[in-house]
Amino acid sequence: DVQLVESGGGSVTAGGSLRLSCSPSGYGHITKCMGWFRQAPGKEREGVAAIYTGDARTVYYADSVKGRFTISPDNEKNTVYLQMNSLKPEDTAMYYCAAELGHCSSGYWTVKDLYNYWGQGTQVTVS
Repeated sequence: DVQLVESGGGSVTAGGSLRLSCSPSGYGHITKCMGWFRQAPGKEREGVAAIYTGDARTVYYADSVKGRFTISPDNEKNTVYLQMNSLKPEDTAMYYCAAELGHCSSGYWTVKDLYNYWGQGTQVTVS
């Protein structure tokens, strides 16, 4: 069983950076597919990035964050990071970490119903 905890959110000015962290609690481990989603007030939860931690090379990004965000795992620390640079006001949202027991795929990584575990979220505010 995996229980996820996010951290690293906060308030920054436009152009700033934040690094979000996601770690399982207890004896849990990150899964083969780890993703980051975000949800702004009144909006649907949307996929931001995902990574296949088996090779740490297969990654996916929403078009809106490509070139600015980077997802990366640290298997030794059982942690997945989301480095967010050049933040924009439209990036403001609650960011959630998610874990899937299966493998990521290019056609389905954004489907939130396929993820088995979710964190409580960490707020990111850009002004």
